[in-house]
Amino acid sequence: MTQKYTLIDSHAHIYGPEFKEDFDDMLKRAEDADVGQMIVVGTDLETSKAACDLANRYDNLFCAVGIHPHDAGEVTEESYEIIRDLACTCPKVVAIGEIGLDFYRDRSPRHLQEEVFRRFIRLAREVSLPIIIHDRDAHEQVMAIVREEEAAAVGGVFHCFSGDLQLAQECIDLGFYISIPGTVTYPSNDALRQVVKGIKIERMLVETDCPYLTPVPHRGKRNEPAFVSITASKVAEIKGLSLEDVTRITTNNVHTLFNMGTKDQKARIAYRIRNSLYLNITNRCSNRCSFCAKFDDFTVKGHYLLLDHEPGFSEVMAAIAEHHDYDEVVFCGYGEPLLRLDLVKEVAAELKKRDIRTRINTDGQANLVYGRNILPELKGLIDCVSVSLNAADAETYDRLCRTPFSSKGFAGVCEFLRLAPASIPQVVASAVTVPGLDVEKVRELASSLGVTFREREYAEVG
Repeated sequence: MTQKYTLIDSHAHIYGPEFKEDFDDMLKRAEDADVGQMIVVGTDLETSKAACDLANRYDNLFCAVGIHPHDAGEVTEESYEIIRDLACTCPKVVAIGEIGLDFYRDRSPRHLQEEVFRRFIRLAREVSLPIIIHDRDAHEQVMAIVREEEAAAVGGVFHCFSGDLQLAQECIDLGFYISIPGTVTYPSNDALRQVVKGIKIERMLVETDCPYLTPVPHRGKRNEPAFVSITASKVAEIKGLSLEDVTRITTNNVHTLFNMGTKDQKARIAYRIRNSLYLNITNRCSNRCSFCAKFDDFTVKGHYLLLDHEPGFSEVMAAIAEHHDYDEVVFCGYGEPLLRLDLVKEVAAELKKRDIRTRINTDGQANLVYGRNILPELKGLIDCVSVSLNAADAETYDRLCRTPFSSKGFAGVCEFLRLAPASIPQVVASAVTVPGLDVEKVRELASSLGVTFREREYAEVG
């Protein structure tokens, strides 16, 4: 059976008077909106204690303790001890935060904000907890302190992210996550939508920051955890994913970052992304692509794909049988599917008996692997083949894809694309838009080979 995921509001302030009158109803609305867990985040000593109290009372609530930069001027040595004690004694504390810098309102002197931020990063490292960072109009200073204090040792999240795509990538390169609030739904906030489009969702969380930052269409009213589903739906729209995809991925991200719950480590043979059913039949590859994430993690779009063995026909068909109402079956796991050509043909033949559309995502080197043109063997079995072209010349291809076939690798992919239309109804050449790649030249090459071209955002590799 496939695992059921619920959304997590990764940043909520639900201890205040705004929720006093309808707290239980608010929790019920969250449950009805498929929001299964929340992280209640403290902003000072009083609310940090309140966050711990709530988390201890409710199984689905977790908490973070810290002092907001607005209150940095009030922090004493005793304040650090109290936060340290809460972090060490409350079993539901998953992070230190929110902490950081706010140079927009400047409610505390900037030098004190910076001193307090540094001290809390050091405290987080002492207690081995990630941090939740508040950064408003202080990007350069925040990043400098994060680097100087080696905050990457514990990691964390930039909550209510307000920077541009370049800053987001810098944060991710340091090992941090980016959290997306309801402001992504605001008509004027195209900058945040560009960030969502441009970064990998595997480094993204969703949050409400309630009772603030209420998403459209409820803007102007109090925000609450149920509304995180609106934010997740907007992220799904921007990324071209389903709400189920975003739920699964961001929930896994929260569990990984904050060490909450049990991470699902059961390898998937059949797994859904959008409305397609993907088949993970091998982890072997022809290439060792420089942009491939599997050398760091075997989780793709929230699915764990590290196989302990290569499945046979019966296992694959049993895995397919667990799923329903999909548009196509795609041979594309964490490996090159055509390395298992015989299995692909056997499974595809069975699927065609059931009138199910089939697609293969491949590196296009199967003819080199087998020493023959294997495409005619797929005729009538495969409706579409998507080939990772990724470059317009052999040198670039070898640099990006690290082919084992040397100079023959790029030529082999081009020849595979040239031959494919004779056997496969739909042939697509794709390229991952890694920095520095001349996409237009790749598009021109694909056209000269007589096939359709599609860009794959670097943020969506995997």
